[in-house]
Amino acid sequence: MEEYYKLLGIQPDASVAEIKTAFRRKAKQLHPDLSKESEADAKAFQKILKAYQTLISSRGSAVFDSLFKDRYSRGSKSEESFDYRQWLSERTDEESRCKLVFFDLMHGREDDAVEEYKRLSVSRADFSLSRWFTREDFMDYGYILAEELLFREEFYDAYLLLAKIIRMEYSYSYFRHFFPEVMNLMRTLVRSKLAGNISDELVLDALEDALDLGFGKKDEAYILRLMAESYDRLGDTATAGLCIRKAVQMDSTLSVPARFKNRYKF
Repeated sequence: MEEYYKLLGIQPDASVAEIKTAFRRKAKQLHPDLSKESEADAKAFQKILKAYQTLISSRGSAVFDSLFKDRYSRGSKSEESFDYRQWLSERTDEESRCKLVFFDLMHGREDDAVEEYKRLSVSRADFSLSRWFTREDFMDYGYILAEELLFREEFYDAYLLLAKIIRMEYSYSYFRHFFPEVMNLMRTLVRSKLAGNISDELVLDALEDALDLGFGKKDEAYILRLMAESYDRLGDTATAGLCIRKAVQMDSTLSVPARFKNRYKF
């Protein structure tokens, strides 16, 4: 098992999220469908694929065995014949549906996982994915789900999920050395994916919240600039002015749109 961690360039205590991120990084370099490299690269890709599948299966089995096997494999069906997914998909309670989301996420059914998560988030007023998992499992699988939401341009949902995970990390250090990866993903989302893709009202909701996520002054100044632009589009020039002035105070090197320079005499 140790050689698989070495192949992916991670430590044996790596989280599930870290394993998947490491695999994606390696796969981009070696995937035979995406490069014109040699047969050796194709073989190398198969090795990292096997390493990833083995490690994820091992971690996933530990999680889902504890969630399902002891509780639901007792009865007429043997452990071998018990179908976790079928059992979950036939149930309508929130716990089962949330566990189905993560089960699908780790068994090659990412589209199904995202679709079910979206359905749950809009159909249940008090919906909480984290309620049904340990903090560590929610942070691990929640991060992977956030990535999948981001890939599918579900930017606001990805933001809400990542923000919750980041706050959990601040209160209980779990990701540790992997946490910069989490913050980098959120930074990309906040700086370049929200504005122009969702309504300015939702952009402002996310950006105001993001100011409390501990990015640092330069990032916070950029967030304030984005807020100024959203307020300006909504016709609230007074608040836009407050935001852009505060942004420049925080970072004097910040690039300011020409219309703001002219209007507010920078």
